[in-house]
Amino acid sequence: MNRRQFVFGLTLGAFRVPLAEAQALGKVFRVGVLGIAPVAGVVSDPTNPFNSGFRREMRDRGYVEGQNFILELRSVEGRIERASEVVAELVRLNVDVIVTATPEMTRQAQRVTTTVPIVTFVRSPVEEGLVVSLARPGGNITGLTNDTGPDLQGKLLELLQEGVPKLRRVAYLGSRAEWDGPGGTSARAAAAARRLALLLAEPSLNDYTRAFDLIARERPDALIIAQGATHYPHRRLIAEFAARNRLPSMGSYRESVEAGGLMSYGTDIRDIYRRIAIYVDDILKGAKPADLPIQQPTKFELAINLKTAKTLGLKIPQSLLLRAEKVIE
Repeated sequence: MNRRQFVFGLTLGAFRVPLAEAQALGKVFRVGVLGIAPVAGVVSDPTNPFNSGFRREMRDRGYVEGQNFILELRSVEGRIERASEVVAELVRLNVDVIVTATPEMTRQAQRVTTTVPIVTFVRSPVEEGLVVSLARPGGNITGLTNDTGPDLQGKLLELLQEGVPKLRRVAYLGSRAEWDGPGGTSARAAAAARRLALLLAEPSLNDYTRAFDLIARERPDALIIAQGATHYPHRRLIAEFAARNRLPSMGSYRESVEAGGLMSYGTDIRDIYRRIAIYVDDILKGAKPADLPIQQPTKFELAINLKTAKTLGLKIPQSLLLRAEKVIE
């Protein structure tokens, strides 16, 4: 598959004139898309967050693909270390803005260019050293953070135990860095408070075989998925594994539930993409990334797959269903 057929992040461009004036001058903005997952099934799926969030918002703001802006889709094809190479290619194409999704991709993009605006979506941009502050980022980077605080992972355990009352042992599907970081620390503290045993199931980069083998061997009662964006492209793989092993699963993305997982609680990715498009529009109209504050999450949602619950022999409490924004039957 051609690299142009891959996506999970975005890349867009800025020219310092108002949109109407730029259109009158025949300006075509060039939008690069830097991602980690294949776009086959993304571009053609109108319900995908990239299409229903970002593309729809761009259309609503007067941008027409192929007329006044062009999407340059690229992917690192699962190899984050290739990000600088791909960004360099986008810079040679004179893209106007670069939108990224992970700290390392953003860091590599920043090393390649300090002039092309970068709109990013990462957990902790200040702690990662990508921006000076959330209020005034400085430099050429702005965007959004999905930092919901370390308590989110603990919340996942709380909701999972409410849906699966006989819970005793839970697998934590995530990297060692996630396990040792704020999210993993919160999850371990929540597990201890609830008298749950939590075990780390660590996948290799883009290879979940080792983690799945450990989970199958240890036979926990359920699994929770770390919040990192690198797990998002593998949500269907994880859901299928959980189904085969009759494991209730809990993640941070609604799309995991739509793929067959039991429950999720976290930020609304469609809303994130919509807000990314707003920032891209601001930059295309002349705003400087250094002056655009990093936005924090404002919209959270609980999603439950009742079909999966029935397959697992679970009866989800009405109190939980009443709090869910999305129920799949």
